[in-house]
Amino acid sequence: MRVERKAIPDFPLAAVALLLSVYGILMVYSAGQTDVPTVVARLYKSQIIWLGVSLVGAFAISRASVRFLEWAAWPAYLGTLVVLASLFVLGSGAGDAASSKSWLTIGGHRIGQPSELAKITVVLMLARVLASVREPPKLLVELWRPAVVVGVPMVLILAAGDLGSSIVFVGILFAMLFWAGVPWLTLVLLASPIVSLIGASSTWVWGAWFFLLIVLVWRYRPYLIEGIGVVLANVFMGIIAPIIWDHKLKAYQRQRLLVFLDPSSDPRASGYHVIQSQVAIGSGGWLGKGFTMGTQKRLAFLPAQHTDFIFSVVGEELGFIGVALALSLFLVLFLRSVRIATRANDSFSSLVAFGLAASWFVHVGENVGMTLNLMPITGIPLPFFSYGGSFMLASWLAVGILLRISSEGRGRADTLAI
Repeated sequence: MRVERKAIPDFPLAAVALLLSVYGILMVYSAGQTDVPTVVARLYKSQIIWLGVSLVGAFAISRASVRFLEWAAWPAYLGTLVVLASLFVLGSGAGDAASSKSWLTIGGHRIGQPSELAKITVVLMLARVLASVREPPKLLVELWRPAVVVGVPMVLILAAGDLGSSIVFVGILFAMLFWAGVPWLTLVLLASPIVSLIGASSTWVWGAWFFLLIVLVWRYRPYLIEGIGVVLANVFMGIIAPIIWDHKLKAYQRQRLLVFLDPSSDPRASGYHVIQSQVAIGSGGWLGKGFTMGTQKRLAFLPAQHTDFIFSVVGEELGFIGVALALSLFLVLFLRSVRIATRANDSFSSLVAFGLAASWFVHVGENVGMTLNLMPITGIPLPFFSYGGSFMLASWLAVGILLRISSEGRGRADTLAI
């Protein structure tokens, strides 16, 4: 006789996410403790409320079956596109990105950033598209459907002025294509136009990359029209790079990229952010200056200390130990998510789990990197830490989906033979 075990969600994943959320709320509270009180001092209360709402949302979505999530991927994706398109009418900006339209604003009140929830719906839709084919795509031409699924919302978000979120969508696309079994050489050729766009800032760099590209195309041996298309796309990107730099990027976006190369080039404006961040983290030492006692933060020298640069507060006040604890928790979160992906019952579930893990990974890598000037400043928040209701909700909805996938995975809901 065979007795089926009761499905058990991945509770360690939920516990790690909860620890990260509590850790984050404590740091949001600390970020508001400045010598001159500001509105930030009260934001931790809102973050607690949003955590409660997010936990309810995570529980609700964890009750939905994976098959329902697969069915709902298409209508949720279409709804996301409608909301993103509405930003051109109802959108507004904030902070340095005041000229953008990334926030949904109704009646003068900012509701949230639809791009955060869009990351989840794109992961679901992309997983549905990739899981619908029997064999992993091998040719570039076979990647047109995944490219459209990610490209349409990404273009809408870019048009709204949110360059940071678009980076996450690129990371999601390549991570899920890799997990679906697309050959690495195909992924390199797919990414080649982006490399040309970035490398065009230097004639020598672009020339070296173009030579390497020719070698890769010869090694890949694609269809003639496909190979010509890749080469022409790279040439086109090299030509339009100066146009994008001069006319398409907003002034604050250009300045952020310049400051990444040399923070001292604008030490009192755009470079001020990263300089103060490095000072704060570097002054923390091993044990930090103490909870709520960071001097860069208390004197309000550290910009956006409750959102984009909250990791700098961790480094200054809790030192290397606090940073190591936060990064260790994130590492466990990533590993548990990948474990769920490897133990999933079907390709759709596995792709969704890996896509959500990739989204978190890009967020953490970019956010931590920009506080240390290892990455350009893009305004990407730190999951579970940075203040923001829509991002907290999106992060916990992802946790709820992962809990559902884990409870249906073969590692949990298998059978016993008696």
